[in-house]
Amino acid sequence: MLDSTLAQLENVINDLLQRNQNLSEHCVLLEQQLQQAREENDNLQLAALEQEDRQGATLARLQALVERAAGSSAA
Repeated sequence: MLDSTLAQLENVINDLLQRNQNLSEHCVLLEQQLQQAREENDNLQLAALEQEDRQGATLARLQALVERAAGSSAA
């Protein structure tokens, strides 16, 4: 009886150790994916800010052209 219980306990421990190893590996993979996602997010935010700056500059140029055209029409 004791030998059977010890064997079962050994099997359970081995299973738990294997599951722990699998979960640890999965955790490392998820951490890598999270880091990649954060880097991609940072890059996208920077690109969005740069695009916003370019759009602001374009808008300012267009407004200046419209004002010049309106001034030419009024004269």
